Amino acid sequence: MEYALAPDGARIAWSSTGGNATGDPVVLVAGQGVSSRSWSPLLPTLGARHRVITFDTRGVGDSEPGADVRFTTAALAEDIVAVLDAAGIDRAHVYGHSMGGRVAQWFAINHLDRLGALVLGATSGGDDRGLTRTADVAQRMARGDALSMGPLFFTDAFIASHPELVAAMFVRPTSVHTRRLLFGASTAHDAWDHLPGITAPTLVLHGDADEVTPPGNGERLAEHIPNAAFGELPGLRHGYFLESAWATDAVLRFFAAHPLAA
Repeated sequence: MEYALAPDGARIAWSSTGGNATGDPVVLVAGQGVSSRSWSPLLPTLGARHRVITFDTRGVGDSEPGADVRFTTAALAEDIVAVLDAAGIDRAHVYGHSMGGRVAQWFAINHLDRLGALVLGATSGGDDRGLTRTADVAQRMARGDALSMGPLFFTDAFIASHPELVAAMFVRPTSVHTRRLLFGASTAHDAWDHLPGITAPTLVLHGDADEVTPPGNGERLAEHIPNAAFGELPGLRHGYFLESAWATDAVLRFFAAHPLAA
């Protein structure tokens, strides 16, 4: 684990996989309150072709929280810049899941010169003009345990066959205060008016059974971002990226079709 220095002086923990791969660098941005280890099952596949950078969101895992005012999706996107600088990377592809996708939107909006291709998974341009989860789903999310949240993220078959992976997904390596700050940042996110300015190649992925972030949000994202492609994953839920090998293959094909040197 290495550390980048964020604009407010907070240390952001990051790591690199696939350093000998010949493909373009890729940055993975994890969801709300989830450590970078949530991407671990994908790293062998992605790292075989790309140098993959993962990092803990400030206040999560090994990253310092820094100042409370930095907990907005736009400010969190500046931490991606700090990680790229620390890794010695000028430009990279970015793949953000859930709240990580909201943060990735601001990175694309404000730092287009640092971005190659963009993948947004199970995310939204903002709750105020997006489709929101039901009260029942919100209550289950608030409980935060695997029993409540597992069925919102994964199919029953996946839960039965991967119990350790599912349990690990819902370990929250952060304080209650930071969880509240992250929830507030995600809830306040509103990038809809700025999305048409994203000119990077963009792929939007969404499970059509996602109750955490209803799939209509993915369709609206693709409509707002010029020339964005939209991929719907039948029967899959909010954690599709861990369950679907097809989704990972689609991401790899998308990055290959849009090399940084082009």
